[in-house]
Amino acid sequence: MTRTSRLSWAARLSLAPLFIAASLAGAAQAEDSADPITIPIHNWSSQIVMSHAIGQIFEGLGNSVEYVSTDSQAVYEAIRLGDATLEVEVWEGAFGASFTAALEKGGIHEAGNHNAITREDWWYPLWTKEACPGLPDWKALNDCAAVFATPETGEKGRFLGGPVDWLKHDAEKVEALDMNFTVVNAGSAAALWAELAAAEKDKTPIVIFNWTPNFAEAVWPGEFVEFPKWEAGCDTDPAVGLYPDKVYDCGNPADGYLKIAAWDGMPEKWPAAYAVLQKVSFTNPQIAEMAKLVDIDGMEPEDAASAWLAANEAVWKPWLE
Repeated sequence: MTRTSRLSWAARLSLAPLFIAASLAGAAQAEDSADPITIPIHNWSSQIVMSHAIGQIFEGLGNSVEYVSTDSQAVYEAIRLGDATLEVEVWEGAFGASFTAALEKGGIHEAGNHNAITREDWWYPLWTKEACPGLPDWKALNDCAAVFATPETGEKGRFLGGPVDWLKHDAEKVEALDMNFTVVNAGSAAALWAELAAAEKDKTPIVIFNWTPNFAEAVWPGEFVEFPKWEAGCDTDPAVGLYPDKVYDCGNPADGYLKIAAWDGMPEKWPAAYAVLQKVSFTNPQIAEMAKLVDIDGMEPEDAASAWLAANEAVWKPWLE
């Protein structure tokens, strides 16, 4: 995809009045540290755009912000230790275990909760149902495994998973449910969309890792595979779930949370920025729109953040009050 050019300086300057308002709002609050607020960046578009949007709001308060590429699992330990300041997208399905482990150690806390419901699991575009009409049932998918076979997987079906660092435990699920599939991990979210777009050309059956909120649901209508229902502990306790001697014998949560995490030292060091962070909350459509600006419209993430802020003053300006 050819990326559009960056926003012009004139377009950037048009945002100045918005940030002047932010500066005035921040002036009445306790003074923040001059040290930069460190915001981690991961490997999916909504997180990157949202990070820049929140970072630009902080800059409007007069704060210094730095963005650091960080592993999406290790980030919670980094925040706990104060090496990073916050995380804007804590997805329950992918990162709940790492977040909880860090919480138990101390040094990190939940700073907010998005008004969004998440789901992360195996997914297929609707044209796939023509080749496997028993979908979305996981047993029907397994019966159709040969339909998804590729030279890479031989006689087994291919499931295209997300990047390895998302730790979705798909291979463990395949083993627990005795599925005739091989998990192949994509290198990035962009690689998932590229495979999906290629499959669309001749309606090749495909099953991939997908999630919501996400722009993809508007571009490629589809459905999640329905695995045995998630129960707390089915990923850790063999006694919980479909089989009494297996773990990961279940799907992922179908109504997962999307939280914001922060270093325990943030409220004292950057009180004005933290006061805003506590009010931040995005909805499913808003998060999907952020991803679309990059993945479909081809904008650079920082420009997409600027454009989103300019178009959605009614959403974020109340956070400054």
